[in-house]
Amino acid sequence: MNADSTRSGAGSTSTQPAGTTDSAWRREHFVSLLRFAEGSIREDGAACWLDDDGRPDRMHPVETWITSRMAHIFAVGHLLGVSGADEYAARAISGLQNVLADPEFGGWLASRGEGDDLVGTKQAYAHAFVVLAASTGKVAGIAGASELLTRALAVLDARFWEPEQKLHLDERSRDWSATSDYRGVNANMHSVEALLAAHAATGDGLWLQRAAAIGDRVVRWAKSNGWRIPEHFDAAWNPLLEYNADRPHDPFKPYGATPGHGLEWARLLLQIDAEAGTPGRRTEAATALFDQAVEDGWDAERGGGFVYTTDWQGTPVEPRRFHWVAAEAVATAQVLGRVTGDARYAELEREWWGWIREHLVDAERGSWHHELDTENRPSGRTWVGKPDVYHAAQAVILSELPLTGSFAASAQRAGQILA
Repeated sequence: MNADSTRSGAGSTSTQPAGTTDSAWRREHFVSLLRFAEGSIREDGAACWLDDDGRPDRMHPVETWITSRMAHIFAVGHLLGVSGADEYAARAISGLQNVLADPEFGGWLASRGEGDDLVGTKQAYAHAFVVLAASTGKVAGIAGASELLTRALAVLDARFWEPEQKLHLDERSRDWSATSDYRGVNANMHSVEALLAAHAATGDGLWLQRAAAIGDRVVRWAKSNGWRIPEHFDAAWNPLLEYNADRPHDPFKPYGATPGHGLEWARLLLQIDAEAGTPGRRTEAATALFDQAVEDGWDAERGGGFVYTTDWQGTPVEPRRFHWVAAEAVATAQVLGRVTGDARYAELEREWWGWIREHLVDAERGSWHHELDTENRPSGRTWVGKPDVYHAAQAVILSELPLTGSFAASAQRAGQILA
């Protein structure tokens, strides 16, 4: 395939029916997503929030989590042979080192706007993504990534890890002196992703042990709660099931159960087994999480699509469709199909890809619509524009890669299939 496909060709050049995702389409679409994302990387390396046309949205500051995700995805692209991806990955790694790193107190700022406009809160969520970016960058041989990984792992360990709980706390003040009473599963989910990548990049078994410990803790919570994962906790890690009941649209800490996280955790559990060499150990739990998330989340009555959140009985609370949930659905179905050999996962994957290509893929302007309303029309109440391509790019290329604990290791094994 042509690795220099244009940004506007996000699926528009494929002659396949909407439900078909053959290898050529997947590879072409992955490259088109990276081309769309090129517009996010500033000259100083920080990544901008993109609007619907792929232009920087100056209403948003540059954020550590977006910059990290883009560094990661471009590094994966480089491993797979996408021309120019190494340049963007290196620039984003530099942005993490020189724009978003906190020179006064260490660690990484949540975001930085113009001049002195910054959010200095130290977030485990953002720091986990720095570890992911640096890990993937190191595997890909991106300049500065190895040094960044050493620093980022040290901060995640010293400032966020709670050894007695075997989990990461959520937020601290800029100078590290104050710790929020809030604890959350979302930051720990992405920490698992990051620690698996760190294990692949360093070979240090400590990071794999921590990823497994976090995953197993979440499985116990989910199993005791009807396989709907409690998301929010107090400082002693007691579940707060009514947390943010007045904020059902929150993009990071919404009330209730999040089917998309049930799907994402299911995939991560299988990746823990792949990295640890324990096939089958967590398959039953992954299947239970997947099945409950699909039962609660897939809205067949209104034209398909996954709802964002439900209450603890599975009734939708925020029924709008966010692109990342559908991306995690097809990715997890793909991995479960490989691990179990059950044909039902391939059938679901085909159905959901058909819905994605009909409703989410923006063949005219590129990338995916990040939010749809309940009629599957582009919306923008919670997610405005197309901030990044991380979920979509991982979902579309996953079936082209061998299954390992991290996208970096999988891409490395696959080789330059997009060159």
